[in-house]
Amino acid sequence: MKNTKLHLLIADDDIDDCDFFQEAIDEIGRITLSVLNDGVALMNYLSSEPVNYPNLIFLDLNMPKKSGLQCLEEIKAIDTLKNIPIIIYSTSLDKTVVDQLYDLGAHHYIQKPGEFANIKKVVEKAIALFSSTNLEQRSKENFIIQP
Repeated sequence: MKNTKLHLLIADDDIDDCDFFQEAIDEIGRITLSVLNDGVALMNYLSSEPVNYPNLIFLDLNMPKKSGLQCLEEIKAIDTLKNIPIIIYSTSLDKTVVDQLYDLGAHHYIQKPGEFANIKKVVEKAIALFSSTNLEQRSKENFIIQP
């Protein structure tokens, strides 16, 4: 990530959450962010933008039209998309759901922080993990990213 611009994508129907996420990205710098507000838009984007795939997808679970869980399952079933790292970015933190997401191939899970400073911290941690590790060697112990 040294001199290259990272391309992140967030799929989240909560406009305020997207705005805070964008502000955090702007403060971090050297990152392009695409914002989509439902699962159908995400899947349409990924099927129509093969040369512009994001380096990381931040995926909300509870979205209209198509849930984040459905999107995760679809993405992991498509050969050209399955290697894009997906970080679940959701309000809830249900252990059963978190375990299911890990088993389906999500790379990390972030419970949406309530404070802006913590949003920036978890995004920076996610980017650092993406930049410094082999994402195929996921650890269940380190699956949840906290501020």
